[in-house]
Amino acid sequence: MSRRFEELDWRPTPMGDLVLRRRWDPVLGCDVHEIKLGEEFLMSSAFTAAEEAMARLALAEVPRQEGVEVAVGGLGLGFTAQAVLQHAGVESLVVVEALPEVVEWHERGLIPAGEELSADGRCRFVEGDFFALADSEAGLDPREPERRFHAVLVDIDHSPAHLLAEGHAGFYRAEGLRRLARFLHPGGVFALWSNDPPEARFSAELGAVFAEVRADVVTFPNPLQERDAANTVYIGQTP
Repeated sequence: MSRRFEELDWRPTPMGDLVLRRRWDPVLGCDVHEIKLGEEFLMSSAFTAAEEAMARLALAEVPRQEGVEVAVGGLGLGFTAQAVLQHAGVESLVVVEALPEVVEWHERGLIPAGEELSADGRCRFVEGDFFALADSEAGLDPREPERRFHAVLVDIDHSPAHLLAEGHAGFYRAEGLRRLARFLHPGGVFALWSNDPPEARFSAELGAVFAEVRADVVTFPNPLQERDAANTVYIGQTP
């Protein structure tokens, strides 16, 4: 058992104080890593089932079995990226993260997934605003303008209705999603994690852009509340 609570790093940012901490959770019986920005919890390693399920659900819909190119919006603690790299057909992964401190934590090994992700030659971190890149003409990979992907997965905001910044709102409307879809191959898959139940309004926005749309509810045990919890994974696929 490690010490009960440890602040691994603290940084001031324009969006608020950014904190990486590790604590021992006696109910879960393990260390829990958490990233907090201001008053918002960005990520916790206590519950990662839905983030990992998003990768599996999205990649299961990709029509090819090898040479799969993936982009992930939001690095966090790296669980979505790890799950992507577990897929044997993935050839390359670009992870876009707006907070350079989070990238640094991974590269320094302060986050458990960091050593694995940094050592995997298929994975590359891009420091940048995912929403700005998705809205740009160049796209998600600064090294290769207008690059297309077979899957784009996003785990940044809490949900389409609960945003970390109001400037993100346009992405969740049809026009924003349509601009992102420019960077998907035919048959490409868009996936989004949400902490909220399925929202009819956002599903309608997805349906205005993608040919096939669904919202999967992922349930997992929450021993802290002695009940199951649930997140939502939205899936949209281009023709």
